Amino acid sequence: MSGGLMRWARRMLTQLALSRSDAALIKQAGGAPRQARGRTLDPRVQAVEAKARRRARSDDLSPALLRKQADLLVDLFGGKAAAGVTWRKIYVPGRSHSVPAQLYLPQVRDNAAPILVYFHSGGGVVGSVESCHRLCSLIAKESGAPVLSVEYRLAPEYRWPAGLEDAQAAYVWAVNQAARYGAPHGKAAVGGDSMGANFAAIIAQAGAVGDVPAPTMQLLIYPAVDAASDAPSMTEFADSFPATEEVLRYFLAHYLPDGADIAHPRVSPGRSGDLSSLPRALIYTAGFDMLLDQGEDYADRLEAAGVKVGRHCFASLPHGFVVFPALSPAVDAACRRIARETAAVLKGNA
Repeated sequence: MSGGLMRWARRMLTQLALSRSDAALIKQAGGAPRQARGRTLDPRVQAVEAKARRRARSDDLSPALLRKQADLLVDLFGGKAAAGVTWRKIYVPGRSHSVPAQLYLPQVRDNAAPILVYFHSGGGVVGSVESCHRLCSLIAKESGAPVLSVEYRLAPEYRWPAGLEDAQAAYVWAVNQAARYGAPHGKAAVGGDSMGANFAAIIAQAGAVGDVPAPTMQLLIYPAVDAASDAPSMTEFADSFPATEEVLRYFLAHYLPDGADIAHPRVSPGRSGDLSSLPRALIYTAGFDMLLDQGEDYADRLEAAGVKVGRHCFASLPHGFVVFPALSPAVDAACRRIARETAAVLKGNA
């Protein structure tokens, strides 16, 4: 059997296993719904989480193994791009090298909507533009704006701040080149999920002090904004699929160089002092996520500083849900909502 046919068969068998009733999925996953803080985990997510728990734990986590697992998750549940959008690989000039990126162009354009520069998740160690393929295409379609998804360098081969520098270089390039792709010159928005949201928040803060052109808005999905956080969600959801305490600790140890200050704002933008000059924000959190409290706290601090914030917690979903929109109707609905609300801000309708 060819590799492509094997992947298709694996996807079909997985989807078939998850097509059973909620009650059957919960029974298979242990017999009772997983609940916390008065919320109930989506049954299909709970079924996958239970399967992940039954696998033998690796005694030797490695970037290669974690990247393989992340790629498998995308292959099984990444979903399809939205209709009416094309995409192609481009290379953005960086300080020392060209940064790969994927450019999404909607067939129906809104020439007043700024380009969105998006950064994928993965703790700075795993992930790729494929992990946010569906979401980026949805945002492009809904907004009529181009979306640039950045393939920044990963650790430990390239530790902090290499990935952040790639992200910032791509953002500045997009500001200057936006008109080539039907968007206003000199304007761009930033966004990302998890570590990608960390980059977006840092770039927004850099824009507030004039280090880069100020973004028009920031989209932060389950943002990793405080590497030093000891908030309750860090322990309460330490075993939640897919971002467990073990995995997050591994990411941090491999992302940062020895001796790095984890509380520095270029690592933990949630610890920055003055947030008053930041652009409008859309902040989305997940109900079953170690990073839940730090995302909610950052939204609170932005609001207290006078920043306009749109926010929502997807109570039944885990960290990383953008990566697997085909896992559950609730996940795809969440991605669609994020795309609609992001588009409304980009188009100036909200």
